[in-house]
Amino acid sequence: MLSHIAEHYNYAVVIVLMMTGLYVVFASDNMIKKLVGLSVFQTSVFLLYITIGKVKGGIPPIIDSLHGGGHGDDNAQNITQGLQAAAGPAQGSSGAAYGGADVLYSNPLPHVLILTAIVVGVATLAVGLALVVRIREVYGTIEEAEIDKIDYRFNLEGVTPETTEATPDA
Repeated sequence: MLSHIAEHYNYAVVIVLMMTGLYVVFASDNMIKKLVGLSVFQTSVFLLYITIGKVKGGIPPIIDSLHGGGHGDDNAQNITQGLQAAAGPAQGSSGAAYGGADVLYSNPLPHVLILTAIVVGVATLAVGLALVVRIREVYGTIEEAEIDKIDYRFNLEGVTPETTEATPDA
């Protein structure tokens, strides 16, 4: 059992990070802490996809040198031959014949998707932080329980957070 966990430690780290982030989101009343919890949860998902996308023994799908380096038809033909060799036989074997050896390439798609997700996550976090700043300006707090009390009091009595007197009905 312990050796199985040691072999798949990435998944154990993903589970711990995911549950930690989820707990922080549900247990905290502070909006900044909730955003931090969401970021931890999001990071665990990134790690999960990167772990799944790793091919054991795979190399990056980059072709360094293709028998030449000049410009023109000879170089284009060399590149085409190299790409065909990298694509492998049509039967779908796991390796590609390139330079006389079987080569196993890693799939770059999960890494590209995660890179895009990181950019979107940072932008979303920035919007969340901007909303928290605006909420703090209006309510004077970022604690959900206090904001709920202020909203309840406003809806019930018409009292705004800035004043303690009731506003006239319109």
